Amino acid sequence: MMFHVINKRMRLLSWFSFSVVHCLGFSPPQTKLVSTDAFPKHKILDEVEDAIRNAASIFCVSAAITFTVASPAIAADYGSMSQEQQMVAEAWRLVDSSFIDRTFNNQDWFKLRQDNVKRKFKSMEEARGSVTSMIATLDDKYTRYLSPSKYQSLVDAATGNLCGVGVEISTNKEGKIMASDVEPNSPAEKAGIQAKDIFIEADGNTYDTTSTPDDVALNLRGAEGSKVGIVMEREGKKLDFIVTREPIKITSVRSYSTSVSGVGKVGVIRVKSFSGTTADTVKSEVEGLKKKGANSIVLDLRGNPGGLLPGGVDTASLFLDSNKPVVYVVNKDGVVDAQSTYQTGFDLTTPLVVFVNSNTASAAEVFTAAVQENGRATVVGEQTFGKGIVQTIKPLSNNNGGIAVTVARYETPKHNSINKIGIAVDLKSPVDCSKTDVSSCLPASAFKQPNT
Repeated sequence: MMFHVINKRMRLLSWFSFSVVHCLGFSPPQTKLVSTDAFPKHKILDEVEDAIRNAASIFCVSAAITFTVASPAIAADYGSMSQEQQMVAEAWRLVDSSFIDRTFNNQDWFKLRQDNVKRKFKSMEEARGSVTSMIATLDDKYTRYLSPSKYQSLVDAATGNLCGVGVEISTNKEGKIMASDVEPNSPAEKAGIQAKDIFIEADGNTYDTTSTPDDVALNLRGAEGSKVGIVMEREGKKLDFIVTREPIKITSVRSYSTSVSGVGKVGVIRVKSFSGTTADTVKSEVEGLKKKGANSIVLDLRGNPGGLLPGGVDTASLFLDSNKPVVYVVNKDGVVDAQSTYQTGFDLTTPLVVFVNSNTASAAEVFTAAVQENGRATVVGEQTFGKGIVQTIKPLSNNNGGIAVTVARYETPKHNSINKIGIAVDLKSPVDCSKTDVSSCLPASAFKQPNT
C-alpha cells in the first residue's frame, strides 16, 4: 500500500505513470509522478540527477527529470524572424516562463534576449551555440540547452528504448563526476570499471567540474549491443575502456541483518534511489527483518542521488504519524505546495537510523530531513550533498532539442533550504564501510527511541 500525502493548500495530487532513466540507461521500473496546479502542464519529479536528479535517480531507475505535457508553441511575433532567431527567442521564452530565480542571476534578462535574437546567424548550429551561452549566464548548471540528440536520448530513455553500462553516477567532493557504484555483473563491471573511478571522457565527450551526472548519462546510454568508449581516472592514472551497452535491471532496495555492539541484531535496508515502488518495498523489508529478530532498522542512503520526490515522501510517511509535514515545494512565484502525511505510518516506534554521505542528494535528502526534523530518526555519517531543486525539460520546436530548467526548490519540514548546503548529521561517523555491512561505521548511541 502506498502512503500518499495531502496538500495543505488542498490542491489535487495527480499521479502519472512514467519511467525515466537518470544516469545509467538501466531498464527502469514503473513509477508514479506527482503534479500540482502550482506547476501547470508539468509532471513534477524530483533530479536529474545527478539525477535527473540528480539523480537520477542516478541508477537509471526514475530520474528527477520532467517533460512538459503541451507541445511547444511559436509566439505570434516570430514571423519576421529567421528560423535561427525564432529558435533563440523560443529558448529564451521557455526559460523566462519558469526559471525559479526571477533576477536571472542579477542581470537584464530581456536585454540578453534582444542582443541574441537580433544576431544574424549563419546556421542553426551557431544559433544553438548562442542559446547555450545565453543560458550559461544564469550560473545554474542544471538549467541548460539540450541538443537534439541529447533531448532525443532522454525521450528514448523515458520510453525504454535505450540501454546502458550499469554504473551509478554522482559528483564527488571536488565536483568531479564519478562512478559511485557499479552494478554486479553489469557491462561496466565486466570491463573493469570500479566504484570511485572518475569520468574523464565518454563517447568522445570530456567532463570537468561544470559537468553534471546527466551529461555523463546521456553519453553512456545507447542502443543495445552498441559500444561506448570510456576514459576513467583511478589513483591519478587514466584508464581506457570499451563497454558494450546492455539492458540493465537493478534492485534499488536490498536488505540484510547485522549486529552492532551494544545494540544487538539490526536490520539494514540499502536504498539506491527512490521510485514509485520504494515505499512498498521498504515496508516489506522492514517487516521481514523484524520477523528475523531485528530490533532496530538502518536506512543506508549513501550514494543515493534521489530519484522521484513522491518515492521519498511516501517512504518517509511509513515512519511518521499523521499530519506531519514532509516537504514544501516552492515555485518561481513563491507558491508553496505543502505535503504532509494524512495517515499514521506503519512503524512509529522501532529505533531508526539513516546513514548518509556527501553523495546523498535530492529525494534522499527530502526523506532524511523529514524523519530527522520530525524526531523519528537519528542521521549518521557526513553532511549530505545539498540538491534541493527541481528541473523540468521542455521541447523546442522543429526538432531543435530542448531546455532543462530549474523550476522549483525544496524546503524541509522546518522550512530549511538544503540547496548547496545539505543536511547536517546528528552523529558524525566514517562512511567508507562496506555496502554489505555497515556495522563498523555505526555507533551504538545512534540507536534510540524516536521523539515523535
